[in-house]
Amino acid sequence: MTYPWHLYLMSAMYIIAGFFHFIKPKMYMRVMPRYLPVHKPLVYISGLAEIVLGIGLLLPATKDLAIYGLILMLCIFFLVHFYMLSSEKAGAGFPKWILIVRIFLQFILIWWAWYYLKY
Repeated sequence: MTYPWHLYLMSAMYIIAGFFHFIKPKMYMRVMPRYLPVHKPLVYISGLAEIVLGIGLLLPATKDLAIYGLILMLCIFFLVHFYMLSSEKAGAGFPKWILIVRIFLQFILIWWAWYYLKY
């Protein structure tokens, strides 16, 4: 089955982002909420989830399941985005306005994934 080019773009985006969890785990551990345990394994698990779900988007048999998985993952990632707004240290040096824009971007990413359920 042939999908629109932007589904392949979404897939590549999640696969690449997932690999960065393994290449630069400290970058992700810096923004992990303190109330979550075992930061490093969670960084690796979320990276693996992004890779698996990104690949799942490309397979007709798993595309819809991968979309639901991505939406769930993006909703869970709201924890990180709101935590980053809680203090300057948690914000990793990003300006507040960028952190707020990231929250709105998260809604766009959720909509973008939902959009592909019709294909």
